[in-house]
Amino acid sequence: MKDFYNIDKLNFLTAGMPLSTGKEGYPKAFEIIKDMGLDGMEVEFVHGVRMSDDTRKLLQEQKDLIFTAHGPFYINLNSKEEEKVEASVQRIIETASAASDFGGYSITYHAAFYMGGDKETVYQQVKTQTEKIINILEENNIKMWIRPETTGKATQWGDYEEIIRLSKDFEQVLPCIDFSHIHARTGGEYNTYDEFCMVLDKIGTELGEFALNHFHAHLAGIEYTAKGEKRHLILQDSDMNYKDLLKALKSFDVKGALVCESPNIETDTKILKDYYMSL
Repeated sequence: MKDFYNIDKLNFLTAGMPLSTGKEGYPKAFEIIKDMGLDGMEVEFVHGVRMSDDTRKLLQEQKDLIFTAHGPFYINLNSKEEEKVEASVQRIIETASAASDFGGYSITYHAAFYMGGDKETVYQQVKTQTEKIINILEENNIKMWIRPETTGKATQWGDYEEIIRLSKDFEQVLPCIDFSHIHARTGGEYNTYDEFCMVLDKIGTELGEFALNHFHAHLAGIEYTAKGEKRHLILQDSDMNYKDLLKALKSFDVKGALVCESPNIETDTKILKDYYMSL
């Protein structure tokens, strides 16, 4: 795929509108993001892809901000019910279409649950549905990075090796690496500088430098149990070693979008950017 979105640095995005936006909507959200010196926002399509034409136009006009989009939560490309698989495919296509309309950089989503299936069978199912999604996007000339996200529980499809593998199978697919999810999924591993570098090195080795220059990642504080992710926390209330992660991202000169999903949205996004800029 051509480099249709020029990214020259690591950008720090809020996951949804800043909390201080209140009920004032997107114009106020953009004002806050700019006033704080942040770089953009991940549009959260939580319950469905609902966005008016006026809102799409409003986002499109923000030439100095970076936007990504997160697909609805009700996605499972490995559902035992065919209609739920088809609805999931449709939700991903709708997310990509909306993001394309407002000039988004890429989209991400939680792709599937194992539903008791073995890893290879589920991988092939996700691959089949991903091919269907990409074919429809190509037919409609929608150019958008499709990024399954690394998931936080062992019951969910999407460890980082599976997502790298899918990215090798499709030119239009790249990973969304949620470092907090990887940390939670493994019960507390992947929380040191060397481990972060190991993930980045694997991406660079398997997918090429292009993937590190067009990165999409999530980060937050996180609470977890032996079964994986429990909930997001603010960074200071979590053991998430964000400083070493930012050092690793700096060492690899990663460019793209780092979306902060902490509950205190803009505060932690600002903390991350300020620390990164100090390195």
